[in-house]
Amino acid sequence: MPFGNTHNEMKMKYPSEEEYPDLSKHNNHMAKVLTPDMYEQLRSRQTSSGFTLDDVIQTGVDNPGHPFIMTVGCVAGDEETYEVFKELLDPVIEDRHGGYKPTDMHKTDLNATNLKGGDDLDANYVLSSRVRTGRSVRGFCLPPHCSRGERRAVEKLSIEALDSLTGDLKGKYYALKSMTDAEQQQLIDDHFLFDKPVSPLLLASGMARDWPDARGIWHNNKKTFLVWVNEEDHLRVISMQIGGNMKEVFERFCTGLINIENLFKDKGYAFMWNEHLGYVLTCPSNLGTGLRAGVHVKLPNMGKHAKFEEILMRLRLQKRGTGGVDTAAVDGVFDISNADRLGFSEVELVQMVVDGIKLLVEMEKRLEGGQSIDDLMPAQK
Repeated sequence: MPFGNTHNEMKMKYPSEEEYPDLSKHNNHMAKVLTPDMYEQLRSRQTSSGFTLDDVIQTGVDNPGHPFIMTVGCVAGDEETYEVFKELLDPVIEDRHGGYKPTDMHKTDLNATNLKGGDDLDANYVLSSRVRTGRSVRGFCLPPHCSRGERRAVEKLSIEALDSLTGDLKGKYYALKSMTDAEQQQLIDDHFLFDKPVSPLLLASGMARDWPDARGIWHNNKKTFLVWVNEEDHLRVISMQIGGNMKEVFERFCTGLINIENLFKDKGYAFMWNEHLGYVLTCPSNLGTGLRAGVHVKLPNMGKHAKFEEILMRLRLQKRGTGGVDTAAVDGVFDISNADRLGFSEVELVQMVVDGIKLLVEMEKRLEGGQSIDDLMPAQK
């Protein structure tokens, strides 16, 4: 019997209005969409692994969200989740991804030669460049819902695949539970290590169960390509380096991903992907490409400019401090990345970052010289 059944049957003893969560103070996409009628319609459903509606929405119920920052408020427990609960998840996806409709098709493009430029971002301003995404292995539940055995099987598969990488991608796996203090400190110093999740969003969704069992980090010897195993997704793949050569970072990213996918295929496993949602990941916000291409860039004058936010919006970019989502910029250094994940290909998203950063650096130079940037204002992308 799939786990979760009995608990769901118990809930069915109570009328739907007795089980419907109080979402009156919530600011997330799930709370905007989920009505009492929809709750009643979906609450008896579950995926074949036993993931229920209440499992989908728990993180959004426990975390009302921020008055100014819209969170998603739901997660998937397996690949089926997006189909079984599509009445809820389709509108959440449409709302979160700028009108991406249930009939829309996603395009994937991991051919780095299609990127124009990107090897010439001004290193006096662009301090570092990175591209990251996630991947889920078909046939396993996702981190909010997987069993210990499943999680360990994903780790074992991942180690075998990653150990087969050669050349510049050759590297080593570090299991979190058997890491020495020195190894841990080194990975923290290299800004590689993911720590035990403390975010209430992750904790409420069930991703931190059994921590640190079957979690780890793999990186190549040059420390420019790394893979987190069993954090928010089965795999988080990151290509990064110092300076402004985004083209090189993206080439390594594409080569590494294609190699990893082929190594998984050799073992009889595929990544979760479909024509509508692209790559299927735990959080609806990461569907499609799952891609975040970003740079740490010095923009002390632009950062104070009245139209900075508007310019970023027109370029389809977003900013955060270099310490993460809720942090402020230090010394005028921002982490700027693509705002979109779904509906654009990987190449298109990296191109937006490359073109946008070039323009922002040009504007920064103008402001340094006390000149106007009015004639450089971009149209809405």
